[in-house]
Amino acid sequence: MPQSGVGSVASGGPRLLGLIIDLVLASLVTALFVKPSFQDPAVMQTFNLWSVGVWVVITVIPATFFGFTPGMAAVGIRVARLDGGQMVGAWRAVVRAALTFVILPAAFRNIDGRSWLDRLTGTVVIRMR
Repeated sequence: MPQSGVGSVASGGPRLLGLIIDLVLASLVTALFVKPSFQDPAVMQTFNLWSVGVWVVITVIPATFFGFTPGMAAVGIRVARLDGGQMVGAWRAVVRAALTFVILPAAFRNIDGRSWLDRLTGTVVIRMR
């Protein structure tokens, strides 16, 4: 697939920026309910666990139904199914989130620009603009 233009495979930069935006958003939402205390490791452990939970919610639900997370929307990328299906679907979104959490399957990409998690779930991350 070509690397430029609308609908082309998204490069690593926008993917990473989208992930960072999602992580920051999850931390900000968590901070509304759990006050972080950087000097208290127990409080921060609780904060971090809740942040991961919030991150899962803000990535899995939108990706399932709309094909993108808030961070992906901000940088103009989305997930598309290779089989032409309209929705990414729950199992693909959950597997993508779990493998993104592990980092390595999301970091390694093939010659076609798709990551290991894309290949496993039959998806591709494309540019919307």
